[in-house]
Amino acid sequence: MPSEKILIIEDEKAIGDLLIYNLQKEGYTAVRHALTGESGLEEVRKFEPDLIFLDLMLPEMSGLDVCRKLKSRPETSRIPIIMLTARSEESDMIVGLELGADDYVTKPFGAKLLIARMRAVLRRCSMPPENFGEDLSDGILCHEPLWMNLFTRQMKLAGEPVTLTFNEFNILHLLASRPGRVFTRSQLVLETRGDDYPVTERAIDVQILGLRRKLGEYATLIETIRGVGYRFVEEWEKR
Repeated sequence: MPSEKILIIEDEKAIGDLLIYNLQKEGYTAVRHALTGESGLEEVRKFEPDLIFLDLMLPEMSGLDVCRKLKSRPETSRIPIIMLTARSEESDMIVGLELGADDYVTKPFGAKLLIARMRAVLRRCSMPPENFGEDLSDGILCHEPLWMNLFTRQMKLAGEPVTLTFNEFNILHLLASRPGRVFTRSQLVLETRGDDYPVTERAIDVQILGLRRKLGEYATLIETIRGVGYRFVEEWEKR
């Protein structure tokens, strides 16, 4: 039986009740529901959840403000957050991802999809926070068929060496170190080049295009999330 504690911060009681019902069907018995951002923050303090479902459109305090507060506090910054959004809230969704939310699901959503996404986030967050499959002692990242060495700046695909530019390597390493996590274009700029680097988000699209060309048959390792950014697949299969 799953032991993770799940907190739902959602002002629509019917949606919260539906989520609780489906989570309990899957064996998640430690589930709580808060109807407002303020009560949600209080539940985080008392309940110490392992994951939070966070609605963006909350009364009084928005979901973005809740996310900002949680990610700014050392004691709550590592709690994974899945945002629940309406399709019309795309710009807010991007801001939420930039604040540190781990994933998003648009309404209306299916319970099976939501729980699958939740499990994927919990699985990722149970790995070492620095990266996936990396031996930190020698800077090796291995996510088949990809192999990267952070210290020597070498990259191989299915055992074959591939030459990348400095920025291509940085972008690919960041994406591959957190498979399944969505990164916005501005996040990629900040994480790989610093917040004072004079580059547009369009430049990230150009870098991704170049990467995909070099990845060849493995180009689908990098997925485009329309209107948001990019992510590295959790499991690769030839398409």
